[in-house]
Amino acid sequence: MTADNRLGLLRGEQAPRRATFLELFFDLVFVVALALLSETLVNRMTPVGAMESAILLLAIWWVRVITTLVTDLYNPDSVAIKAVTVGVMFGALLMAAALPAAFGDRALLFAGAYVAIHLGRGLFFFLLLHEQMARQRALRIWAWFGVSALPWLLGAVLGGTAQLLLWAVALAIEYAVFAAGYPVPGRQSIPARQFNPTAEHLAERYHQFFIIALGDIILVAGLAFSRGAVTPGRTVGFVVAFASAAILFRIYVHCAGAQLTNAIEAARTPGQFTRAAPYTHLLMIAGVVATATSAKLVIDQPTGTIPISWSIVIVGGAVVFLIGRSRFEYEVFGRFGWPLLAGTGALVLLAPALSHLPPVWVAGCVNVVLLTIVVFDLALRGRRNPVPVDPPL
Repeated sequence: MTADNRLGLLRGEQAPRRATFLELFFDLVFVVALALLSETLVNRMTPVGAMESAILLLAIWWVRVITTLVTDLYNPDSVAIKAVTVGVMFGALLMAAALPAAFGDRALLFAGAYVAIHLGRGLFFFLLLHEQMARQRALRIWAWFGVSALPWLLGAVLGGTAQLLLWAVALAIEYAVFAAGYPVPGRQSIPARQFNPTAEHLAERYHQFFIIALGDIILVAGLAFSRGAVTPGRTVGFVVAFASAAILFRIYVHCAGAQLTNAIEAARTPGQFTRAAPYTHLLMIAGVVATATSAKLVIDQPTGTIPISWSIVIVGGAVVFLIGRSRFEYEVFGRFGWPLLAGTGALVLLAPALSHLPPVWVAGCVNVVLLTIVVFDLALRGRRNPVPVDPPL
């Protein structure tokens, strides 16, 4: 028995196949982070504000992705992994607290917490692991986070446009090397088989975060409606916001979301889902966050003339979600669902005309398109789920 097995670090047959209570507790941080992110975007409805919000979402999401990877590769019930999870949770809470002023006077707090999470966790595993393959994998991941740490910290110090550009570079490095398997000069990338997941656990963790994102729409809509007068326009906006959440939930779950576990189990190389799922779900979650932002806009000002940026957020959120959902369909079933693609095209074509309507009408029209996708999907598939395949990801 290796030292890692004696410490209970490695995921064996006795490790839980579903998310642990600590992982669910960990997710509470992201309830706060997504709510603050939606509020931040509402207050910065400009191209620069949108780019800043995108950077913040990418950073928050990457903390969750790598933590999911850790609890999937190692035993989440071990004392060491529990300690790491709690430490990352505290760092993520610091990031969430700094988020509204991350491109202001809390830039260093946000970047410092982010860098400390990844470098601290990487150092912990490098020192604790003894099995050579696992240790070398941890070292590579740690080394790449060390490379990206420089633009994170330098950007926080410089501020302004330099901060935005440097943080974008840092994230580009992290997202690219993950997809490439953390390559290093003179050596091959880490094989996908080293990232083979526990199917039920991985699927459940992505399902759970998507539900958290939908909860952001509910939270934002509830708070926005509670803070103003109960008028017909605001009430309609509230109903439209809730309908958005319900329809997005339905589109996600049927059928790909419900079949993700089976798709991972059926794959020849399950590790491909470990690498692909973060990018696909990122698109869907970005769309949901934009929808949460639009919920506040629609409730606070349901009628009247609106800036073009509002229409972009309301329509664009649904478009980004559908693009991600179409890719998700391919990952699970090996083909793109034409109702999803047709709905995406319809929203893009309708966007110029919708920009002249009041906010509640724009959101309502978007919901009609999304609901049409649901109806056509049900009509084509009936109640039978298609069989997952092994697409070339």
